[in-house]
Amino acid sequence: MNFLSHFYFDRNTPNANIVLGTILPDLLKNANKSWNVHPEKHAELFEKNGLDTLLQGWKRHLQVDLLFHSSDFFTSKTQDLKQLLIPILKDSPVRPSFLAHIGVELLLDHLLIEHQQIAIHSFYDNLDAVKDDDLADFLKNCNIDDTELFFKFFNGFKSSRYLLSYQKLENISFALQRICMRLWEHPFTEKTTYDLTSVLEFYKIQLEIDFMVIFEEIEIRLT
Repeated sequence: MNFLSHFYFDRNTPNANIVLGTILPDLLKNANKSWNVHPEKHAELFEKNGLDTLLQGWKRHLQVDLLFHSSDFFTSKTQDLKQLLIPILKDSPVRPSFLAHIGVELLLDHLLIEHQQIAIHSFYDNLDAVKDDDLADFLKNCNIDDTELFFKFFNGFKSSRYLLSYQKLENISFALQRICMRLWEHPFTEKTTYDLTSVLEFYKIQLEIDFMVIFEEIEIRLT
C-alpha cells in the first residue's frame, strides 16, 4: 500500500510518531534504495520513549502490507489492471505486472481522497509534529549513519505536499512515470503516458465499486 492508504488505518491516532512509523519503511527506500533495515528484529534498541512509538508504527506498516499483498483483493485487482496495461506497454520496458501493482496502490490513495476517507492535511500535520531528535535516534539505532541525507529527503517530502497532487487522476499517471524512471531511463513515450491515463480512468470506475472492502478487511484483522 502507498502512503495515504497506510495512513488510513491510523488516521485517528493521536500519536504523530506512530503515524510517521507507518510510512517510514517506504520513506527510507525512497530516500536511499540501498537502505535495508529491520528494526522489528531488535525491539530492545527502541525502548526509549518516542522510539517505541515509531517502532509501533513501523510494525503496523509491515502487518498492513502483509495482509494487503496476501489478499484475494490484491491478486484480482492487479490482474485486472495488468490485462488492461499489456497492450499499451508492448513497446515499453516496463513490466505490466509491476505497473499494475503500483497503479492499484496509487488509485486506492486517490479514491480515499475523493471519497473523503482521509484528510491529507492531517497526514502532513502529523509528520510535522514528529521531533527530529526522535527520528534521528531511530535512524541511528537502525545503523543509518547518513541521517543528513534522509532529513534532506524527508523535509522535501513534507514541504512539497506532493500527495496533494493525488487528488487529480491525471497526476497518478505522472507519479507512475516518475516511479518507473527510477528503474528505466525512458519508460514511457508521450503516447504511452496518454494511454495510461485513459486506462486508469477506465479502471478507476471498476475499482471504485468495492475499493473500501480491502480497508475494512485489513482493519478487522489488525492487532
